[in-house]
Amino acid sequence: MADVRHKIHKENGAEPDILEEAVAHAMIELEGSSEDTWAGLREIFITGAKEIDVGSKKCVVVFVPFRLLQSVHKVQARLVRELEKKFSGKHVIFVASRRIMRRERAGKRLLSQKRPRNRTLTSVHQATLEDIVYPTEIVGQRTRFKMDGGRLYKVHLDPNEKQNVEHRTETFQAVYKKLTGKDVVFEFPVTTAE
Repeated sequence: MADVRHKIHKENGAEPDILEEAVAHAMIELEGSSEDTWAGLREIFITGAKEIDVGSKKCVVVFVPFRLLQSVHKVQARLVRELEKKFSGKHVIFVASRRIMRRERAGKRLLSQKRPRNRTLTSVHQATLEDIVYPTEIVGQRTRFKMDGGRLYKVHLDPNEKQNVEHRTETFQAVYKKLTGKDVVFEFPVTTAE
């Protein structure tokens, strides 16, 4: 187990759970399977993993540090495919660990500088949505206000990726709802040829 621990960096030295160790072990196996194909995987480590119920199936959400997100994106398509095989068909999603800072109240500045824009609640939720649907691009968004005061977010994904992603939209909805508490619907806009 000592070799698995270097792939998991948890805050405050917390002990990893069984799922996190399983994800780290699978990543180490892939890294050792062929050196040249998985060269970018060596520098990647995880900060956590969570299993989320999606109807009758389950999904594994793997959290990586924000600074390693670009490295993960380079190998994400192959990595997700291989991890889904190892976890017997469960969907695997990679999300960056981001921090939300509190809003400052008038006259009570907590820090010596202003809160960065990318640490706001809205910005973190938007970036989480983009992480969940990666490598598909978001081409549009709409917010629908319901009569009871609730909100429904409609997210339009790239219609060229419809065949590759359509079976995962239910998973995307459940994961986003679990991580942010917001209802979201994924749609593929119809493009008309003129």
